[in-house]
This record gives sequence, structure tokens and C-alpha cells, in this order.
Amino acid sequence: MRDDLQQTLVLIKPDALKNSLTGYVLSQFSEFHTGLTFAGTKVVHVTRMLAEEHYAEHRGKVFFPALIEMITGHLHYPGEPDKQRVIAIVYKGPDVIRKVREICGPTNPHVARDEKPGCVRSLGTVVALKDAQGNIVGDRMDNLIHASATPEEAEREIKLWFRPDDIPPAIRAFPTVHSEACFYYKDGRLFENYEPGTVCVLAPGDVAWESDLNTLKAFAEGIPTDSSLQGVVAKYLLNRKVSLSW
Repeated sequence: MRDDLQQTLVLIKPDALKNSLTGYVLSQFSEFHTGLTFAGTKVVHVTRMLAEEHYAEHRGKVFFPALIEMITGHLHYPGEPDKQRVIAIVYKGPDVIRKVREICGPTNPHVARDEKPGCVRSLGTVVALKDAQGNIVGDRMDNLIHASATPEEAEREIKLWFRPDDIPPAIRAFPTVHSEACFYYKDGRLFENYEPGTVCVLAPGDVAWESDLNTLKAFAEGIPTDSSLQGVVAKYLLNRKVSLSW
């Protein structure tokens, strides 16, 4: 990959939006200061499907439910669906992953304040998680921002949150193909023909990440794959009314 096409995913989380820090965060990543540029950006109503795929490595941990409630906006905007959103950004440029994470600072906001005062996450906080009896069982880090940690993670996360059409063709970092078939989704299952209640994910002529299309074909043909169907489908259902309960 060309050095100037290196990309990473940044999420401005609901806690940052709640505290009106969007402008501040964007200013820290300005092209003038960092040499990085936008490849794609959008406002996302985060579905449970997308949230669980994004944090899949933490599934089963005590703080997993709190992570899902946080990234979907339910913790910071309870009962306000019009405010439950995340700003998703793809940045590109030389050494982009390291540069972005340097600006973000350590994951734990308390550590960030001690070790890197002035970084974005130094403005966050740590919230204790309690069980039904009031005992502290863990914590939730309201650290304002997410940034991919490795090139492999960046590719997975960009493909999870962004469709190819969300990014201009000249600056897409990963291979794309045109679908030659229809794929529909409903209740955790993939269909190749329309059935009542299904939602179209891809139609002939639609542009898809090559890896996504390979995954859909594997599911359609019953071929075992380590890839997640929901990990492919989630982004195609974003900001669509049908996806709000998924």
C-alpha cells in the first residue's frame, strides 16, 4: 500500500458529543498540525449489531454490556434517540495509526492525565461498574475517542463501519468488487432471494469490499468461514429505519 494511503478508524464517542468536544477533537487532528486528511466521515446511529461486532473481543467480560450501552448512546442520551450517535472518521496519511494514537493518549483517562496531560483522553473519566448489591465489579472508561491500534485492526474496523461507497474510489485502501447477485438479511440469516421481512444488503452492480463479498458467498454456499455474517451486514443497515432494533 502507498504510504499516503495508510488509513485508520477514529470514532468520536457519545461521551465526547455529550461534552461538546467534537470541535476540539477535530482540531487536534487537523491537516495543518498532523499532515493527515479525511478519507471518509459520517454520523452513525450505532445498532446493537454493529456495537457487538466492534467490541467482539470483549464479549463475555463484565464490562461488555456497559460498552454496548455506551457506544450506542443509551448511557449518555437515555430516551433521546435523536442524539444517540457516533461520528465515524477514516483518516489517511503516512504513519497515520501511530500519529492518531499519540494524539488520543492512553486508553485509561486517569493514566492519560498522569502520563500525557493535554491528550484527548486526558479529558475523559473512569466510571465504576456495580452489581445489583452495589459492589464494584469493574469499570467503564469514558475516554471520548476510539482509534485503531494496528494496520490489521484498522482494516477490520474500516470495513466494519464503512461501505466502499462511503469513501471516494481514488483513496480506498482495500480491494473492492461489484456484486453480481442479490443478498438479503433477516434474523441472523442470509438469503439470495427476497422473502417478506428481509432487507437487501447488496444488489447486482453494488460495490462491496472484496473480503465482504467472499464472506457472503461462503455463507450462501454453506462453506465454513471464520468471518462473521453480522460483521459484513452491519454497515449496510446503518442509518436505515429497519436497523434501529438490530
